[in-house]
Formats: sequence, C-alpha cells, structure tokens
Amino acid sequence: MNVPDNLMYTEEHEWVKIDSNIATIGITDHAQGELGDVVFVEMPTVGDSFKKGDVVASIEAVKTVAEVFLPVSGKITEVNEVLNDAPETINQDALGEGWMFKVEMSDPSELDDLLSAESYKNLIE
Repeated sequence: MNVPDNLMYTEEHEWVKIDSNIATIGITDHAQGELGDVVFVEMPTVGDSFKKGDVVASIEAVKTVAEVFLPVSGKITEVNEVLNDAPETINQDALGEGWMFKVEMSDPSELDDLLSAESYKNLIE
C-alpha cells in the first residue's frame, strides 16, 4: 500500500497535496484498490465553491459508486480532464496522474483536521 509522507489524508480516503494556497485532491491507493476497476468519474465544475465535507465528485467502478468529499473549503480551479476519457488512470496511478481536482483554499486552517501518512496507515491497517 502506497501512502507517501508528503501528502495529507482524510478518513474518507482522499489525499491532499498542498502547493501554496492550492490543494490537489485525489483518492488514496487504498481506496482505488477497494473500489476495483474505475469506469467513470463525475467531476465538479471549475469555478464552483464548496464547503469542507461537501460531496463534490463521484467515482463509478464496476461494482459500486463512491462519493468524493471535499477535505477543505474553497473554489474548484482545475479538474483532471484525462479522467473523462481514461478513468482507469485512477487505478493505474491514484497518487499521481490520477489526481481529480484542485481547490483554491478559503480556510487553510482546515488542513489541521487532516491525517498524517502515519495516522492514515493506522486507519487502514
């Protein structure tokens, strides 16, 4: 199970990478493994604003559909267009090319509620 130390995590199995005031968000390697083969991804709209905990996307796999929750409040600045034509990228590289969207954070203090890599590993063990 790949759980990089440079990312933060949620109990709902999203990962967050911070670059200044922009949070890049995807689902964890553990989550993609539990979902199985991803066949469709519904993404938020660039420019829309959401609050922490809002459902902003969904991932459809062969056997189930999973909701993606926003780990921090803010405005969607970019979505990973690759996933429209190649949703399986999430299975192939969940922590890299399979990122889902980027958010301009409105309250960076919400990052304090996220899990470290060590805490996330303890959660999934």
